[in-house]
Amino acid sequence: MNTALNSPRAVCARCLRPQSTCLCALVQPTDHRTEVLVLQHPQEQRQAKNSVALLRLSLARCDVVVGDRFAPAQLQALLHRPGRDTRLLYPDVPAAPAAPAPAVAEPLRLVVIDATWRKSLRMLLEHPALAALPRLSLDAPEPTRYRAIRAARRSDQVSTLEATVQALSRLEGPSFDAAPLLDAFGRFVAGVAARQRPKEGTGQA
Repeated sequence: MNTALNSPRAVCARCLRPQSTCLCALVQPTDHRTEVLVLQHPQEQRQAKNSVALLRLSLARCDVVVGDRFAPAQLQALLHRPGRDTRLLYPDVPAAPAAPAPAVAEPLRLVVIDATWRKSLRMLLEHPALAALPRLSLDAPEPTRYRAIRAARRSDQVSTLEATVQALSRLEGPSFDAAPLLDAFGRFVAGVAARQRPKEGTGQA
């Protein structure tokens, strides 16, 4: 029996989810020019409601690296690729102000932190190379579908999948078709929400 995400149940070898919650039917192959690197906090990897598995399987150029502490040389190699201009998808916050960002030049490498707000800020503060990256900020993100299954501290917070897709839409314009993946994410959220509801007559989740 295969194991993943610390689960003794049989899992799908592709999406690493239990067979009962396999994501593969929701995958929407999506082409794009911008490379995407997701730095995923280890605690997020084990979350059934996490959106990164669907993002990774759908995007044509998406790498996911799990960890919250990186050696400087390792991080530099992850963040920068020859011939790619790197941007960090993160807002400008007083605790870690953003450096002035030059004009975006393609091809791009977009770095995304997948963590809670508190943990993402800690990762930023503990890694000067990450904090020094020019940033791409979603000043007015579209409303999230994620609130049905996961609370947010701020009204403008969205899932990692939604944030990444919205960033790619802004960077690549009409050539990037976000609709199929966002629709698939909506179905994913609906499925998680249905499993979270108490079962009728049992009072159990």
